[in-house]
Amino acid sequence: MKQVIELNVNGDMYEVLIAPNQTLLEVLRDKMGLMGTKRGCDLGACGACSVLLDGEAYLSCLMLAVDAVGKTIVTIEGLSEGGELHPIQKSFVEVGGLQCGFCTPGIVMTAKAILDEEPHPTEESVKKKMAGNLCRCTGYKKVIEAVMGVSGSTGGKR
Repeated sequence: MKQVIELNVNGDMYEVLIAPNQTLLEVLRDKMGLMGTKRGCDLGACGACSVLLDGEAYLSCLMLAVDAVGKTIVTIEGLSEGGELHPIQKSFVEVGGLQCGFCTPGIVMTAKAILDEEPHPTEESVKKKMAGNLCRCTGYKKVIEAVMGVSGSTGGKR
């Protein structure tokens, strides 16, 4: 039986009609049109669907949408402000931390969670915390450089 739920996504409240078994990923993409959150493996193994939930990175393909009620959800679309890329997004562009771009939204959201938790992480810490995000194009070196680059240059805006 379908139900109406209210979700706080990127600072806006949305009422959506969902089936009880719909994942947050399905609702974000199919009901809200937020296509930045990617459907990769649908098994929680690739990280392409990562979003922030109350500031922590979560795999939206593994979470039921109903479990996100009452939480603050941020997708890649919610990072930029006033048409300006977020410093993390800028860093990825500047160092070439993206290739085809498919995995980039999930990686950027995970990077934001890492930097919010640990503003000046070590390279080892970033590698460990990024382990759940898979990329077939970059070889990860540029991804790590982008995260490390922003950790000292954002002036606290993460």
